[in-house]
Amino acid sequence: MNSPRTRVSLIYLVFFVLLIFVVFFNYQQQATQQEVLTINRVAADVRSGIVARVITDNDRLRIVYDNGEERFAQKESNTNTVEQLIALGVTPEELTPENVDIEVAPPSAWLGIGTVLTYVLPFLLLAGVFWFVFRQAQGSNNAAMSFGKSRAKLFSGENPTVTFNDVAGVEEAKIDLQEIVEFLKEPDKFITLGARIPKGVLLVGQPGTGKTLLAKAVSGEAGVPFFSISGSEFVEMFVGVGASRVRDLFDQAKRHSPCIVFVDEIDAVGRQRGAGLGGSHDEREQTLNQMLVEMDGFDTDTNIIMIAATNRPDILDPALLRPGRFDRRVILDAPDVKGREAILGVHVRGKPLAKDVNLAVLARGTPGLVGADLENLVNEAAILAARRNKKSIGQSEFQEAIERVLLGPERKTRIITPDEKKVVAYHEAGHAIVANALPNCDPVHKVTIVPRGRAGGFVLALPEEDYTLVSRAKLLDRLAFSLGGRAAEEVIFDDITSGAQSDLEHVTKVAREMVTRLGMSVELGPRVYGQKEELIFLGREISEQRDYSESVAEKIDEEVFKLVSDALTRAKKTITKYKSQLHLVAKKLIEVETLSRDDFEKLFPTPIKKRSGTPILMGANSH
Repeated sequence: MNSPRTRVSLIYLVFFVLLIFVVFFNYQQQATQQEVLTINRVAADVRSGIVARVITDNDRLRIVYDNGEERFAQKESNTNTVEQLIALGVTPEELTPENVDIEVAPPSAWLGIGTVLTYVLPFLLLAGVFWFVFRQAQGSNNAAMSFGKSRAKLFSGENPTVTFNDVAGVEEAKIDLQEIVEFLKEPDKFITLGARIPKGVLLVGQPGTGKTLLAKAVSGEAGVPFFSISGSEFVEMFVGVGASRVRDLFDQAKRHSPCIVFVDEIDAVGRQRGAGLGGSHDEREQTLNQMLVEMDGFDTDTNIIMIAATNRPDILDPALLRPGRFDRRVILDAPDVKGREAILGVHVRGKPLAKDVNLAVLARGTPGLVGADLENLVNEAAILAARRNKKSIGQSEFQEAIERVLLGPERKTRIITPDEKKVVAYHEAGHAIVANALPNCDPVHKVTIVPRGRAGGFVLALPEEDYTLVSRAKLLDRLAFSLGGRAAEEVIFDDITSGAQSDLEHVTKVAREMVTRLGMSVELGPRVYGQKEELIFLGREISEQRDYSESVAEKIDEEVFKLVSDALTRAKKTITKYKSQLHLVAKKLIEVETLSRDDFEKLFPTPIKKRSGTPILMGANSH
């Protein structure tokens, strides 16, 4: 009775009952007010000569006076109107047509309908209101009974919308999942050989790598039903509801076998048991226990494959990952340059592209971006082309979209003083000069002092090719490159500004990682210092557990300080050596604000050196 739905039903009931009584009361009141004349009064008015017409209308008399007024009187049943008036003293001469018209109206079909409306309709309306209220209550009961039902969405496999052709950049993952597709299509081929197909497949990868899309592609390739549900939809505040939903989900899956059950973000329900704050979460753990039982209950002939996705496999319960449940783990990494080109090719389908668009160049300029980032990049390029009233998307829109995705939109209306503009120009020129001079830095592709996002300007340095290993020499050159802007300010202005804040944060973090995680300190040797401690229930890092003494901590601080100081010294020496080129680049930036790779190398030709590396983006206050 306290539910909002029940309260609304009661309000409707009271409103309709009051409405029925008001309408019925008004009708009766009007009828009472109309029948005010007696037959004696009618006879008297006829004798007085003020009545123009007397109309017999069913069981009542309608009196029309000379002034046009109409009144009503109740007629005696089975009595002639003329005879009744004569009996009351009206002479026949007074009833002649010259004095008064006596008419008899034909019986009206609306009389019976009016009676029905008057007496029967209120009861019908009241019965309808009660039926509506009981139906609402029944709906509430059904909702309560379906509280433990699965909320998984079922997609038919008859008309697949996603196949492996729509997924690019994860070729190894598609090869691993091809076995699942073959088993769903031809299970007998595996069963006759005694092979047991994996009951569960865990897709692991950072957000945006295409885990959900790949699961849908498996269903589309196999042409089987696809149940999709999020891990958070199992868990409710009431203990046992999640377990009931798990049972219902697998019951539905068995009825639609062969099929695929996809659980997105399974870490919401599959976190390690007993890791909660102040004890375990009973509802979540019961849901997980039920899921473990259902996966163990799979038979070899049920043809149900469970696919789950997560970006936190480290916090999942070990029982969920053991053989017999999620047997196979498919890793989805960030795509390489060929994968990015293939992903861009998928997302530009159906879009009008200009002839100058080169997806290979765009792929080389987007290292580190995943599928979702590249989809957003193509969409941003299309929006830019539409804003410029173009009929096709050009290379310039894609290049600007890359910068927009990395840093944010341009802030062309930002007003800075000429002195600030000069400082920013030398700051960015310092980054570019150091990057172009040191042998292990990536080539400079763009230098600009146009504010974008939170950056007052930036230098875009992109590698010629992707790679996974980073040497100590490259990291040292990267530290110097990051401090190139700070070094230029000191050399040119003999002062420093706050523009190097993000640069300092970056070099401090990299230097500490080199010392404590990568074993790149000569003084401290090849060892990892400190253990990251995580709260599994919350799934986030909260502190670092120190496993070293205070004296070692002092040495770590000294090594970090030494790495950063040496990097700044190298950057200053490089700036001093190429000071003339620094002035040329800075003056050109003040003049045109943006330099491309060709424009920059005309001012400062690239020294002969070996080029390789990962993308670097440095700027004043860049993040």
